[in-house]
Amino acid sequence: MKIDLTGKVALVTGSTRGIGRAIAQGLHDAGARVAVCGRDLSRAQAVAAELGDGARGFAADVADVASVQALVADVEKAFGQLDILVNNAGLTRDNLMMRIKDEDWDMVIDANLRGAFVAMRAATRGMMKRRWGRVINIASIVGITGNKGQANYAASKAGLIGLTKSVAKELASRNILANVVAPGFIDTDMTAAMTPEARAAMAGVIPLERLGTPADVAGAVVFLASDAASYITGQVLVVDGGMVM
Repeated sequence: MKIDLTGKVALVTGSTRGIGRAIAQGLHDAGARVAVCGRDLSRAQAVAAELGDGARGFAADVADVASVQALVADVEKAFGQLDILVNNAGLTRDNLMMRIKDEDWDMVIDANLRGAFVAMRAATRGMMKRRWGRVINIASIVGITGNKGQANYAASKAGLIGLTKSVAKELASRNILANVVAPGFIDTDMTAAMTPEARAAMAGVIPLERLGTPADVAGAVVFLASDAASYITGQVLVVDGGMVM
């Protein structure tokens, strides 16, 4: 089944590279107009230009409340509406729990969890008026399983799952669906820097015996944004090659 998002406007945070870039591409390929967002405006504009007609670049710091609120307002002003919000932006500050500094805890929670909350709060106002909306939050299997050395990151992603489920219950009556995509090990710039031995060991614990691609995650997002998923809300779609069953 071909997914058609013509007439819809999507905002994808953290979409200048990696998974976010693939999500923006997938939504654009499906016919949506796309707001590409990153910390660097020139880079976001360059990616939007690569996508082509119907894409525009924006800059925001997802850890800053005012910046996120301004981002949503700017996207709605530029496109006239906002129908699909994909909270993909985030960061890590990995360390063992006893060594995590307060500022590193706050930074990860602010970017990964509070930023998503602020974007959802701002974006869903217009969705409620139009009685149609899709919120798709990019979490991680770490938010389900936990991971040594990532207490702050795991907490932010687990919190994102709980946040999404709560919002899904609150907004379902307005035909706004909220879901989570939780990727496993995805082949990105970070994993590309690993040694071949480390990559092989990682793939060895995946039943499909390979790392995922950004396109694998993008496919799940595009599905959840479409009418094919019109009876799905409050769910966590794990894209991990079978690691977490």
